Formats: sequence, C-alpha cells, structure tokens
Amino acid sequence: MIINLPRSRRTRSARWSAALVVTAGLLATLAPAASAADSTTYLEGVTGVGDVAAGGGKVFVAARDRIVVADTDGAVTGAVTGLSGADGLALTPDGSRLFAALSGSNQVAEINVADLTVTRRIDLAAYPCPTHLSLSGDRLWVGYGCTFGGVLSLDVSAATPQPTRIVSDMHGAPLVAAAGDTVVLGESGISQSDLLVFDVSTTPPTRRGIIEDDPYSANLEDLTITPDGSTAISAFGAARWYTAWDTTSLAKVRTYGVETGPEFSGYPIALAISPDGSQVAGGRVSGPDVALYDAATTTKTYTDDHPVGELVPRTLAFSGADVFGVLKEQSTGRFSLWRLAGATLPASAVSLTAPPSATALEPLTVTGALTLSGGTAPGAQPLVVTRKLPNGTSTTLPTVTTAADGTFTLTDTPPTGGAITYAALWDGSPGFRWSSTSVTLTVARHATSLTLSGPQNGKIGKQLALGGTLDIGGHPPAPLSYVKLVRTITDDSGTTTVSRSVPLATDGSFSTADSPRVNGQYAYTVEWAGDGATLPSQANHTVTVKD
Repeated sequence: MIINLPRSRRTRSARWSAALVVTAGLLATLAPAASAADSTTYLEGVTGVGDVAAGGGKVFVAARDRIVVADTDGAVTGAVTGLSGADGLALTPDGSRLFAALSGSNQVAEINVADLTVTRRIDLAAYPCPTHLSLSGDRLWVGYGCTFGGVLSLDVSAATPQPTRIVSDMHGAPLVAAAGDTVVLGESGISQSDLLVFDVSTTPPTRRGIIEDDPYSANLEDLTITPDGSTAISAFGAARWYTAWDTTSLAKVRTYGVETGPEFSGYPIALAISPDGSQVAGGRVSGPDVALYDAATTTKTYTDDHPVGELVPRTLAFSGADVFGVLKEQSTGRFSLWRLAGATLPASAVSLTAPPSATALEPLTVTGALTLSGGTAPGAQPLVVTRKLPNGTSTTLPTVTTAADGTFTLTDTPPTGGAITYAALWDGSPGFRWSSTSVTLTVARHATSLTLSGPQNGKIGKQLALGGTLDIGGHPPAPLSYVKLVRTITDDSGTTTVSRSVPLATDGSFSTADSPRVNGQYAYTVEWAGDGATLPSQANHTVTVKD
C-alpha cells in the first residue's frame, strides 16, 4: 500500500526557522569539558554530521564521507571511509552490524562492526537520497527523498533485499522510527508536520492514523519510539517540549521538559531513548544542551550544558550508563564527540567547606563530604583533589579517601597568597554518577620581620660589617631571594643615597660590608619587598663615621 500526501502542507515556517537561527547564534567557541569524567573529542576532518549510534562497545558518527568510530570512552579508534553522504545509522541489537544511509550514492551500506568493512551495498537508485534509518527485527525502514520522497522497508535477512514502499510524495526524506509492529514517520523542516502511524504486522502495512498537535506540530526535528513500539516521542521545534504518543490510540500520553516563559532554554532538536525504554534523552539548541527524563514519570533526572558549542540535531545516543552527542563550534565549524559520562546513573554530590581564614605557607584544612542519592553510605572512596593558584597553575594533590559516611578532610599548605581554588572530583562507580565541586578562598600573605645590625661608630677607610635576618615565621625564603640595602649619607655637603641588592641565605640571614670614605651620618635601611607568599618589611641602622 502506498499513501500519497497532499502537497498543500509543505510550506516552510519562516517564523520557527528564524527563531532557530537566532538561538543558535548565541553560542560561541568550544571549550574543554567541565570535568575529567566528561570528555569532548575533536573529529578531525569532519565537515558535517547526520547521526550517532552506539553499541557493541563502539560509538559511530555518520560524517558525510565517512563513519567515525570511537570507543566507549569517546576516543576515536578508526573510520569507515569511501562513503558518499553518510547520514542515518541503524545498529543491530547485538552490535555486530551497522547500516548506513548513503544519500550521495543512493545506497544503504551494511558494515561488519568487528573489522569495519562494508559487506554489501543495497542499491536504492529508484528511491534517491536515503537519509534516515530505523531497524526493527530484520526490517530496515528507510526515509528517502531529495525534494519529495517517502518511506520504504528492506528485509535485511534476505540475500538481495527488495524495497517495499509504504508511503510516498512526502517533503524530503521523512524521519522514521520503528519497533515491534509499529512504524511512525513524519516530515521535517516544514510548517505543519503531522505524524503517520502504521501497523506493519499486516501485509501490506495498515495505517492506524495521523497524529496532529496543532499548532505545535511544526518543524519536526527528531523522532524516536519505545523498544516495544507502544509509544512514539516527538521533538517539534514549535512545541518547546518533547511529546509522547500512544501509537495505538494516537493520543498524547505525556510531555517531557515543558519550559515556557523565563524558564524556556531552547528549541528541541534531538531525542534518544535508552535500550530498556526507561529513560529519555532530549537535546536543545541552547543550554542546558541535554536533559534526561524518567520515561514513565517525566521527572528530570539529569542535565548537562557544555560551556560552549551547539548540539547537532539528531545526534544523541545511549551507550551503557553514558549518553553521546556531537557538538559544533559555530565560529570554526569544527565538530566534536561529546561523552556525558554516567548520565543515566543516580546522582552523587561532593561538597567542600573552606576555613574562615588562611595564611600562605601555613597548613589549612578543608572539609567535605561525598553523598549519594537515596542516602546510601559511600564507604571509602578515592577523590581527586586539585589546587589552582592565582596565576592559573594547577597541581594535583595527594588522593583523599572518604570515611565510611562520606566525610573527608583535606590538609594543604598554600605556597602563595591570593584567591586559591580547591576542587574535588569523585569519578563515580558502576551504581552512581560522578560529581565534582570547588571552593575558592582568599589566602593572606605571611607576615615577615627584618633585623639589621652593625657597629654604632666607624672610621673612614675601616670596613663596616652589617648583617641581619628575614624572619617568615620559621619558613625559608624562596630560592635566590634578596633584600635591598639603601645607604643614605648626610654630611656638610648634603645628602647622597645609593642602594644595592644583598642575597639571602637559605635560613633568611644576610651579611654585607661597607667602607666609609667621608665623615657623616650613615643611615642604612634594609628592605624586603615581599612576594606572592609574604608581606614586605624593613629595618634600619645608623652609623656615625668620624676620624
């Protein structure tokens, strides 16, 4: 059965398209991930991205002339090259075979995931621009079309799959989502895009009906379906939220991420559902970029917002406890694979409490706690702790281990004064998501004192021995430190002043000598200018020189 759709509903919505462009323009350059647990990996040479799939210990990114392959940590490990217009992806449940829609060569490629070889290419020359894929059992559903298109299916268990078209005369390549006995499809990029629902347990497939959500069913950006096929979830740009639909009654059953007024954070552009159907991931055109929801209750369980960079439409995928997406740097056009580590896991939290005051070179104590959702006792857990100084340099401090109740204490001796930041990261566990926090405190510079001693009287030509000590509370001065010695002579002709540097010994002591050449009052001042860790100080001594 082939269903033709009227063309009167194919007018693009300038209002919604313009809104998407304006919102995207608010994003700037790509920045590093916020913590060690998340990661972003630059996809070198990639100029466009159409889809992301994950399974079998790998992550796949459809990137026009190639499919980039990464491991589950987000590190690029290889690529399938020699492709033309790699857009949509579909992975078998066991992760052994990957299907790729090649809109440039009008083919669907089947790829052996183990060795990344293309095992066959299914010709779709009569159905140009295959773009979107969805796999259900042995049936691969393909949304095709350059200007006008439709949806067809392929029995990929057959030696030579033959296309079976169920709908045609649609705008471009429809989005398609299939599971169980249900296929849902919809046109993207137009001002009115209803969803068509088919029962594919019959031959030919039977259309159950059309899902309409006026005035919100415009600019369909993404479409997914629960593993049992009972519920379809749509991301319409006009709706500002994600809507779940009963695929039998065609009724709206729930919405995720309803945001209006001042809470509105961006238009929906991406969707994914976890393999067990328990969690929904939604992406928006601006922050927070990604949120996860409990599929049954719609409760928001997680959000993540990359500091800079725009999530690419239709690029979310679940991988174990993680979620992957692709970011685009608007200023350069660079693409990066974004790993949201532990996004599906219950939350944890790390807290830090700084002391009320602190002094450079003196020990300080920062207290903290690791807590797990549900009140579970963390037990002994290692934390990575770093210290960032005012000049921007960071140092990893010795690992801190929590007590059984999650509390911990960090002791450190700050080497300098100023704003110092301590950060603590728990890398998570198989049962709980990683977390991190930081605290900044203002550290005072250490007080100092100077002494300067020498004779009270002197004679012309007889050397004067001067010396003293810089005291920093028992701490040694920094290597190669010095004090400045200023000499002012007052005699009958007036006043003259000279100065020179005097090096400090490791214990803070110094010594020098002077040889008077005229009679008069010799006023000596020794000055410590201070440094990042210490305050300045000075000392004085006067000698009367007379023949």
